[in-house]
Amino acid sequence: MLHHLRGFAWAASLAIAIGVGGPALAQKPGGILRLSHFDSPASMSILEESTRAALQPIMGVFNNLVMYQQDVAQTSMQSIVPDLAASWAWSEDGTELTFKLRQGVKWHDGKPFTAADVKCTMDLLQGTGQDKLRLNPRKSWYRNLEEVVPKGDFEVTFRLKLPQPSLLALLASGWSPVYPCHVSPRDMRTHPIGTGPFKFAEFKPNEVIRVAKNADYWKPERPYLDGIEYTIIKNPSTAIMAFAAGNFDRYATGILPIPLMKQIKNQAPEAICEVVPWNIPRTLLVNRATPPFDNPELRRAIAMTLDRQAFIDILSDGQGSIGGAMMPPPAGRWGMPPEVLNTLPTYGPDVTKNRAEARQIMQKLGYGPDKRLAVTVTTRNVPAYRDPAVLLIDQLKEIYIDGVLDAVDTTAWYPKVMRKDYAVGLTVSENGLDDPDQQFYENFVCGAERNYTGYCSPEVDKLVDQQSMEPDPEKRKKLVWEIERKLAEDGARPIIFYPVSGACWQPQFKGHTMMVNGNYNGWRLEDAWLDK
Repeated sequence: MLHHLRGFAWAASLAIAIGVGGPALAQKPGGILRLSHFDSPASMSILEESTRAALQPIMGVFNNLVMYQQDVAQTSMQSIVPDLAASWAWSEDGTELTFKLRQGVKWHDGKPFTAADVKCTMDLLQGTGQDKLRLNPRKSWYRNLEEVVPKGDFEVTFRLKLPQPSLLALLASGWSPVYPCHVSPRDMRTHPIGTGPFKFAEFKPNEVIRVAKNADYWKPERPYLDGIEYTIIKNPSTAIMAFAAGNFDRYATGILPIPLMKQIKNQAPEAICEVVPWNIPRTLLVNRATPPFDNPELRRAIAMTLDRQAFIDILSDGQGSIGGAMMPPPAGRWGMPPEVLNTLPTYGPDVTKNRAEARQIMQKLGYGPDKRLAVTVTTRNVPAYRDPAVLLIDQLKEIYIDGVLDAVDTTAWYPKVMRKDYAVGLTVSENGLDDPDQQFYENFVCGAERNYTGYCSPEVDKLVDQQSMEPDPEKRKKLVWEIERKLAEDGARPIIFYPVSGACWQPQFKGHTMMVNGNYNGWRLEDAWLDK
């Protein structure tokens, strides 16, 4: 059955999704799950990658210390459960988090998992160990971490500079696997070794990624599947035809636009499809260090030409939402409702008025119908990036800016924007973790690796630290909204819109819950099975 969730009028059903239950089905062990995969990643190392093209097929190779419960649709602090950690406890002042670790867990090569592996992983992420990551997109998550102290083989304490309740949320993310001490970062790029339900088997770039069942997995009776095969098909039409022909058990391990989902339903009427919010907003990048975009007035004019609803109508079949840096409710737990959001600079719903003001700014800066600004608009060469970038170019024309598209291959895209080698761009914020610490520390604080625009405000950084320490959720939300307003005023990195995604699978695919606010955290697939 196809669920139409127009305008996110699905809040009532969310309560049901949060507590996914119903009668237990008899899971059948065995079988290879066949999935089409939207892109070929640069490597197999989750810690070094920034795209779900790597995370999704490889998440099941690993375990975290803690994880988000895989059958709960809306992630929260309440849905965090033990994984490699058997339990955890905070110190009274909130600056020490101690984990008791599971005993008897083995890496895929047979070596024992110990507290030393946790310390090595955090040393990698902080850049303090002997081994170094080639790219370290989430280093800024752990700015507040003073040190990690093992106590014997099965206990480890995270010592923080300041209290940070959401450290647990960061550690539960799909981006936070524990790596083995005895395998080099270089080897993890080509043949990752984990403790998870699946062992890495093969990666042929632009062809296939395969993982196989870990028969010695420490969780009894998991996984059910014998393996998973991700066939890389970059052309959505080709992948849809293959799914309709029965070659795949599930389509859309990346975002599936609603028009394409309707095509699937036409070609494969027996398929089960659903629509979920997607916490990976399309965002505008303007390089603040590159003339003439170092002029804040010009950046403001660019933000004011955005017709956010047009993006939703054209690219998402009218389904999606407008939000700030934090995902809007009801799926998001921290975002502003529309009536508050509309009071932010450049968010006013009167697009005609906004563009008239933007043209005035441009004319004041010397541009106009007879003197237009030529610019290259850089993005990643996959539809979820490329399609909105084309629409952005069309909207820039309204304020005397003529853009040409530069679509960059995935393997080159992230290094390019991390070194700020662009003028204007469009990106998908591949965070998928609905927590302010992740969003602000990764994308907006001074000097963060994924702060692609080079935005830096000591005032905002201070507020980010303040909200991070706040244990009361309502007080924290007020601080988060204050940060949101400041980011909008400064044009830090304008959020264009939050899409929805369709997902379709054959009736035999069971045991997987689509997460509504944490799309990068639900791909362990140890509970998935095939009813055939």
